[in-house]
Amino acid sequence: MLDPQALARVRAGVASALSDDGADTVAGAFYARLFAEYPDFRGFFPAAMDQQRHRLLRAVDHVVRHLDDRDFLPFLHQLGRDHRKHGLTGAHFLAAQNALVDAFRTTADPDVWTDETDAAWRRVVSMICNSMAVGADTEDLPPYWGATVVEHHRVLDDLAIVRLQTDADIPFAAGQYLSVQIPQRPRMWRYLSPAIAPNDYRGIEFHVRRVSAGWVSPAIVSETTVGDRWLLGPPLGGLSVDTSPGSEDVLMIAGGTGIAPLRAQLMDMAMRSRNPRVHLFVGGEYPSDLYDLDTLWNLARTNPWLTIVPVVEQPEEPWWRPGPAREFPPGMNHTMVGKLGQVVTRFGSWADRQIQVCGSPSMVRTTLYALRKVGTPMQNVQHDPLGQ
Repeated sequence: MLDPQALARVRAGVASALSDDGADTVAGAFYARLFAEYPDFRGFFPAAMDQQRHRLLRAVDHVVRHLDDRDFLPFLHQLGRDHRKHGLTGAHFLAAQNALVDAFRTTADPDVWTDETDAAWRRVVSMICNSMAVGADTEDLPPYWGATVVEHHRVLDDLAIVRLQTDADIPFAAGQYLSVQIPQRPRMWRYLSPAIAPNDYRGIEFHVRRVSAGWVSPAIVSETTVGDRWLLGPPLGGLSVDTSPGSEDVLMIAGGTGIAPLRAQLMDMAMRSRNPRVHLFVGGEYPSDLYDLDTLWNLARTNPWLTIVPVVEQPEEPWWRPGPAREFPPGMNHTMVGKLGQVVTRFGSWADRQIQVCGSPSMVRTTLYALRKVGTPMQNVQHDPLGQ
């Protein structure tokens, strides 16, 4: 059991590094110490380390903020299993402990880093690394699976739907996400959420939007071709709907490609005879951003427990961004205009619902803020780690 005071010291140190724009400094110190002590570790990482440094501090921040959540230990085990795709074992996590503590110590204010602070960091980091080591060393499944691209559909200039067939069954659940590696960017793994549930055909589908200054998403959108071989890592995350008798109804909020894990769950639920009611608000800046609306409408037509509410910030496409024309059929909910979180909270706090929020990190943050503002119980809300 972690000492709350020790955890508070570590959280303060991470927050300080992030608020003072020290993330690059800390990450640079960590990798410098790690590679100096273990030169062979350099081969586990991509040649370009700029995004790797940024992702490291975001991951540390997420872990220390949630470390006292009672269901967080399984996530650390998942994370350890996931890193086996890089060739890492539990010994690698244990070897990295001192490098991580020293990176924060050497970049912190010496007056702040007391003996108590040092001891707190070492206790917390030891707990994290040991948990990940256990996950990495106790998994019998493969570290990754192969898959072949069978379709690449460029829906918008900056958005593609990619369908693959996996070489073997991957034991993921609808709502989880996987790490992927594409042949155009070796050793650069990125997390994507399948948009369909597991099936007998070993089919899997990802929705990918090009990220400005990104390395992997532009290649997926612009360079992927049928026949490409991808690697898919172990499943992570725990988004799920409680469908047991008497369970609460559901509110789902999706921005852009955040619809993928929600749609996968809806398709999975459609295979069952009884489900709680689901209200899905799906939003985008322009109508063309609601690229998957036809699929959602078809789901709603055949499943009376599902209600779709389209939301756009701008009701018309700009001249420089032509998009597919949208005609909203009679009997369907009218498209609403406004920021997604603000539109959702016009209807109240949704305090009696299971709630899931999926989208870009900025969309999730603004939506969570809007929900808090109207009194939504945050313990009812699920979302994946921001900036995964």
